[in-house]
Amino acid sequence: MARDSRSKEPRKKGGLGRGIEALFEDEPQIDETEEIQEIDLSEIRPNPYQPRKTFDDKSLKELADSIRENGVFQPIIVRKSITGYEIIAGERRFRASKLAKKQNIPAIVRKFDESQMMEVAVLENLQREDLTPLEEAQAYEMLQKNLGLTQEEVSKRMGKSRPYIANYLRLLTLPSKTKRLLQHGELSMGQARTLLGLKDKDRIDEIAKRVVKEGMPVRKVEALVAAINAKKPRKKVAKKSAFIRASESRLADKFGANVNISESKQGKGHVSIDFASIEDLNRILDILGVDLDD
Repeated sequence: MARDSRSKEPRKKGGLGRGIEALFEDEPQIDETEEIQEIDLSEIRPNPYQPRKTFDDKSLKELADSIRENGVFQPIIVRKSITGYEIIAGERRFRASKLAKKQNIPAIVRKFDESQMMEVAVLENLQREDLTPLEEAQAYEMLQKNLGLTQEEVSKRMGKSRPYIANYLRLLTLPSKTKRLLQHGELSMGQARTLLGLKDKDRIDEIAKRVVKEGMPVRKVEALVAAINAKKPRKKVAKKSAFIRASESRLADKFGANVNISESKQGKGHVSIDFASIEDLNRILDILGVDLDD
């Protein structure tokens, strides 16, 4: 079958796993035992482990127009499943062919197990030009969980350093609001990584919102985090019970002054009454029935 460069899909160059990279070459290597088959599109479905669910509509339409006029020059790669076939590589061509109202698509059938399908799904996801730092981190996490790999093993398969993988995985520990800012591109990876250095993790969302609002560069975020970490942690004030608050209110009304009741965990405590002057103190003593002249 003839091939033509017009149907080539853009791909991101990077450190892909050895042996897997060939799956994403513009021209898949076909040995003598493999043949290209015309398979009905209705018998094919996407990789069930593929995390990517959305495709650029404009580029998909352009590919569909090309396929409608010239056909598919580069076969997709599939595996046989219980019912029909599952895509290993070439989902874009598959979707574009359906959009072009084609009935069949050229395909190469290969044997892949579940583990290989999972790895291919993650690797294909990492090919995306518009992948966010959070999505990349989730892809590495998927490899770890689904294939039971360590960070070191993931780094070797991806051709990345272990610190590189670790830095991305750390992003997954961010609180949900900060993750959303990162996912939407309002917060950069550098800013997000710096915020992870906050000792008080409960303040990450608060500081992230400030960073975005003020458009802080990473250096300024680093300085802010260092300054916050240098401060002594604020003491948490114990929340007063409804009974204590009601008692303070009633006493304040009785004495016409501010009253504070503090209570310890052992049930002990003390009561303090504010006074503005000696005359005010004498007024409070009269209410208490205290006669200092006795």
